[in-house]
Amino acid sequence: MELLLKGVFQALGKSTFAHRMAKKYGLRLGAARFVAGETIRQSIDAVGRLNADGRMATLDHLGEFVTSGEEAERSADMCLQTLDAIAESGVLSNLSLKLSSLGLDIDRELCARNMKRILDRAREHGNFVRIDMEDSAHCQPALDIYRSLRREYDNVGIVLQAYLFRTEEDVKEMHALKANLRLVKGAYKEPPGIAFASKKDVDDNLKRIICLHLLNGNYTAVASHDEAIIDYTKRLVSEEGISREAFEFQMLYGICEDLQKRLVREGYRVRIYVPFGIDWFGYFMRRLAERPANVWFVLRNLLN
Repeated sequence: MELLLKGVFQALGKSTFAHRMAKKYGLRLGAARFVAGETIRQSIDAVGRLNADGRMATLDHLGEFVTSGEEAERSADMCLQTLDAIAESGVLSNLSLKLSSLGLDIDRELCARNMKRILDRAREHGNFVRIDMEDSAHCQPALDIYRSLRREYDNVGIVLQAYLFRTEEDVKEMHALKANLRLVKGAYKEPPGIAFASKKDVDDNLKRIICLHLLNGNYTAVASHDEAIIDYTKRLVSEEGISREAFEFQMLYGICEDLQKRLVREGYRVRIYVPFGIDWFGYFMRRLAERPANVWFVLRNLLN
């Protein structure tokens, strides 16, 4: 049943019709638990609350189904506005974004130009931008653009996903760039020929790449709510004498709040991924697909 629900949520997340229907209901569907709001102001307020108890953030303006150059430009403009709002408010937050929202699927040169605009603005504000990883079809194009950007910019990082077979080699190649990586398990449905099928294999690979990147001396964002992964990282950095300034734990807005706060109390750097915007439905479906038990939370919201 869990696998069936996961497949349903993943399919809904890609449906333009479902996106349109969801907008009629707004965040009342239960997404407000996972999405900070629909406006920049709401997201900045959410980050301020996180900062108040020691948590940093990375803001992501959600966007799905960008199909024209004009839409990609508008998405890039929203990223610029978000960076300006972060600077003006003084909150502690980076920016995260998806290259598909900047036109990757339309024109790679357009996407690269939009990224440069964003990175230039981030550099003006002394801020950092993280490229989120999407499904496997976008992996190589995203890494190609990242390599090109690193020739000019040192304020950009990227995400790699442990469930793909290729990722250990990608981490090794990223060492030459001294890449700032966010390492995650991965949330997309992938063909069996390119991705690990079992949780144990994904977990083991995530541990391998965390160890590899940290021991290579590169900044590492360990993005997981899995306490076994978190405890593994704690033991590794303790045994290897790695500074707590060399890594951080990252988690999603609205998930495992007690764990987030406990890590802060223990003296670890903790950053929360804070999504916002009107195109929240695809992100919401991916969160439900990761943990279908959350569907009961949604049903409670609909019935209240």
